[in-house]
Amino acid sequence: MAEDDETGGEPRSFLTCAAEVARLLGVEDEDVPGEPDHRHARRLALRVRKPLLERAGLPEELFAPLMAAAVYDPDPSFCRWFVEPAVYAFGRRRVMAALVDRLRFGTDTERAGAVRAWYSAHVPLRADRSPAYGPDGVRDPALDETRDVEHSWLEVSMRLFAETADLRMRHRVLLDLPTSRTAYPPRLHGLLESTRATARAHPDPHIRGWAAAADRDEA
Repeated sequence: MAEDDETGGEPRSFLTCAAEVARLLGVEDEDVPGEPDHRHARRLALRVRKPLLERAGLPEELFAPLMAAAVYDPDPSFCRWFVEPAVYAFGRRRVMAALVDRLRFGTDTERAGAVRAWYSAHVPLRADRSPAYGPDGVRDPALDETRDVEHSWLEVSMRLFAETADLRMRHRVLLDLPTSRTAYPPRLHGLLESTRATARAHPDPHIRGWAAAADRDEA
């Protein structure tokens, strides 16, 4: 079942987020009596997938709903249906920055969703995949310049690992982080050392395994 949460005093779920995307696209939501919420949400996601990629541009009002749907989608494979068109239409930089903000300021549900969506934000871009790629196949490279944003993701992930007591969250934010020091800018090397030291002494074997891999890369 899709995770629910409260944001701004209003209930949020994958279904409510997918329904908002469909509404803004003008895609009808057919009522299926007795349909479980998670199937309803997935059906809506399937219905909006094609029009999202077929349009040469998406209105500004769709950005936040797309990112919410991506974050609240409980499936790490299907959340790409919302992330990919957002990357084409609004740029990889803006999409990744939004996910960093979710990881930094979001609820635990949103943070978990941001981690799931982060992988999809690296989707390769092709001019023939979506007309939103760029006019005449030309795309402004500034839309997809992400080095500093990716460094922010590393920093927020390590700080969240240090601050949270939730083991699942620690797994989410640590185990996919690179183990090589060269992946981190010099300003984060001190934080990386602290993270590695905490991971080495952690009772969880998966977290210790990440630290061991980092130590091997250092050798």
